[in-house]
Amino acid sequence: MPEAARRLDRIDTAPRFTAEDAAALNARFADASAQEILHAVLVEGVVGRTAVVSSFGAESSVLLDIVSRVKADAPVLFLETGKHFPETLEYRDLLVRTFGLTNIINLTPDAEVLAARDESGLRWSYDPDGCCEIRKVIPLAKELAHYDASITGRKAFQSATRADLPIFELDTSDTAGRLKVNPLIGWSRDDLDAYMDEHDLPRHPLVSQGYPSIGCMPCTSKVAEGEDPRSGRWRGWDKTECGIHQVPGLTKDGDLPPDFDPVF
Repeated sequence: MPEAARRLDRIDTAPRFTAEDAAALNARFADASAQEILHAVLVEGVVGRTAVVSSFGAESSVLLDIVSRVKADAPVLFLETGKHFPETLEYRDLLVRTFGLTNIINLTPDAEVLAARDESGLRWSYDPDGCCEIRKVIPLAKELAHYDASITGRKAFQSATRADLPIFELDTSDTAGRLKVNPLIGWSRDDLDAYMDEHDLPRHPLVSQGYPSIGCMPCTSKVAEGEDPRSGRWRGWDKTECGIHQVPGLTKDGDLPPDFDPVF
């Protein structure tokens, strides 16, 4: 067995990863199913302490259903931005009940930061990057200081920016060397639909209304037939991601690094 793989087998407390470690994991799990990947990560602990990050959006039920079958008490992080559609919050609660998830962690933006930087609640209308920074990026970055890796529901077909993502991804912007795990990266739209049908999973109510990708209410619009599924996110802005997948590394004490310059 390669040395990197042997080291990965021994990881059980506060691991920090290199590109070589990520490559070894990708080789090891290249032909594994999503269930096998999640079992290795959540039960066997091959990448240390790991949390699931979920938007409880249009396709979230698939990942969360598999997680519930593997480890129902896995920590699931939800960014409660204060700007979600009411339907998303209701859907979150429905999936939690349906799947028996027992460790949902709702992350909220700091009240003092909101008062200082977005008192009107309208920052999204003129500075969506700054709004995402306050309501998503910083709360998640602080929480991820407690974990070695995070699990996402990203799929390659969703957008050009996700087309080449691996299963195990080293966060190169994270100075702590954390990993992101993308167990559904190779799934197609048809794969998702088939799984939802087979397991009779609840659908997000906004999908049937023309929202194939659902984020915060002010920055999510309907998508026309033939458009990129994520084209309704931040329509009219040169922006395709909220920024949580480029979370900066935190200091050992869980603080943002001194050179971190959020767009306020």
